[in-house]
Amino acid sequence: MVIAFIPVRGGSKSIPLKNIKPFCGKPLVCWNIEALEASEKVDEIIVATDSDKIEDVVLAQNYRKTKIYHRSAENACDTASTESVMLEYIDYANLSEDTIFMLVQATSPLTETQHFSEALELYAKGEYDSILTCVRNYRFFWNANGTSMNYDYLNRPRRQNFDGLLMENGAFYINTVRNILKNGNRLGGNIGIYEMPEYTATEIDEPDDWIILENLMQKHVLSKQVKEKKDIKLFISDVDGTLTDGGMYYSENGDELKKFNTRDGMGFQMLREKGIKTGIITSENTKIVENRAKKLNVDFLIQGKRDGGKLAAVKEICEKENISLSETAYIGDDINCIELLSNVGFAACPADACIRVKNIPQILIMSRNGGDGCVREFIDVFFE
Repeated sequence: MVIAFIPVRGGSKSIPLKNIKPFCGKPLVCWNIEALEASEKVDEIIVATDSDKIEDVVLAQNYRKTKIYHRSAENACDTASTESVMLEYIDYANLSEDTIFMLVQATSPLTETQHFSEALELYAKGEYDSILTCVRNYRFFWNANGTSMNYDYLNRPRRQNFDGLLMENGAFYINTVRNILKNGNRLGGNIGIYEMPEYTATEIDEPDDWIILENLMQKHVLSKQVKEKKDIKLFISDVDGTLTDGGMYYSENGDELKKFNTRDGMGFQMLREKGIKTGIITSENTKIVENRAKKLNVDFLIQGKRDGGKLAAVKEICEKENISLSETAYIGDDINCIELLSNVGFAACPADACIRVKNIPQILIMSRNGGDGCVREFIDVFFE
């Protein structure tokens, strides 16, 4: 039995409610939860929190293996240790001593399914009593008395000839319940190291860390989803809530207005120059959208398609153009987009899309909201 345990408090002072603050378009804690959900080696995920808001956000995702544990106020205060809430839960759940207990830190969102699975495979070999994660640091360190700690400054090595130091990155720890109870600690006995990529070195503690890690997430994690899906021949976008902010604007005469973003328009031009077919699809039927489509010079405009009509319409285009759905990209934001998003080769949504859309497997969640350049952000993926 492998349990992944994620302690998340609601009382973070540097970044209020940071554990559910949107990180690359998704609540921070959800990145680790979803990576764990995807690992066949993890049986159960426990989110230990004192916050009703955090509980509501996690439960709204309808995860398969994830449960909420209400940690005590005593073990959710600023002075409480992580070990204290671990021991509290172990006692509450009456866990078998043979249970493998993996402590996971939500402040390390770049941890992927591969990392959890590989570390558990290493642990299963039986060579170590517990395991922690580290990254290799190639910095030179000094003591306060002016002596070097990890190199000979008279023979300064080149980076490629320097082994560096292993630095704990705090991503996760693996142990058994037996050892945790014995040592009162996340680690103990013969300790092994699972080495993670250098870009996972930073944890989110301060606002600046947030900015740094969002950029690293885009470069090292989200870009992996893109590399295998570059061969896109057709790009389709939804309108309301995607190309627009979803607002309904009316003039004094009762004329309906929509607000579009010029950056999205440039994105369509970039696709056209690359020879990628473009289209707009919407459940409404308005002259405004028709005019915008003409301005963007898209190849296809599909209006008045509701529910399953969107998927059928795009299938017709694909058949006509000899393009497969796997070669099609689509960005949409609401439940009437779900069927199409679930069938195309490359799906994306704005940061403020509905929860059911964000839960679509492998969907790319933009950092920008609908009408705020999220379509351009998605299009930029094709030019990285």
